[in-house]
Amino acid sequence: MPALVKAICSVEHIPCQKSSTMLRSAILPAVVATLLLTGTARAEQVTVFAAASLRNALDEVATAFNSATGDEAVIAYAGSSALARQIEQGAPADIFISANTDWMDHLEENNLIDPATRTDLLGNALVLIAHDPDAAPVDLTPDLDLPTLLNGGRLAMALVDAVPAGIYGKQALTSLDLWDTVAPHVAQADNVRAAVAYVALGETPYGIVYATDATAEPNVTVVGTFPESSHDPITYPAAALTSAQSPATQPFLDFLHSPEARDAFTRQGFTVLD
Repeated sequence: MPALVKAICSVEHIPCQKSSTMLRSAILPAVVATLLLTGTARAEQVTVFAAASLRNALDEVATAFNSATGDEAVIAYAGSSALARQIEQGAPADIFISANTDWMDHLEENNLIDPATRTDLLGNALVLIAHDPDAAPVDLTPDLDLPTLLNGGRLAMALVDAVPAGIYGKQALTSLDLWDTVAPHVAQADNVRAAVAYVALGETPYGIVYATDATAEPNVTVVGTFPESSHDPITYPAAALTSAQSPATQPFLDFLHSPEARDAFTRQGFTVLD
């Protein structure tokens, strides 16, 4: 007699010598129930590629998603440009959240995201931060002498031709006629969180980052906010990849618009876009 039958006979207190018909009537419901329970308990995993500036808020959202659904969001953070290139090269991911629309547009043009799932999720602001907690506020106008302000130091920025925070920063400085004089003094970092770290550690006296990054790092001080008119709107779009495999892909995208996610994003200083 098969071991499974013996085990179920023991649990159900059924004499194993009873007729096969009686055994089937007793065993089948138990087997079906076991299979259903196994299927119900199975957790899904969704892989998210997200801009580095989202780390604090999105980690909190992922934890809330796990608690609410039992599924797990595994998040890889980096500069949007690096993530987009990895997706182009076939990296296994289900969702992409970019820090600007350009990289999402690029993937959409190459049929790598599902446009039906695309939404503009968040907004942000661009700020000048200082390492010195007593640094004086700075008026971000064309009259600002940035090289003198740096006093021989360098200005930390994310990659100005690839990473969204760096692109926005260069736009703002160019709009204010400050780029040409400060460009030789810029220390470029792979992503915006690395630029924040340069300032937090005192490796550079000043840096240009997102307002949310400044909120997340206690060892920097915001000394000025760039005018919104000086750069393109800072928008974070989210979308599923056309190669997405996880059944939890759409549930996670939906959860990004939940009250729990909204609260997490707002606490970190993001503007939640409806």
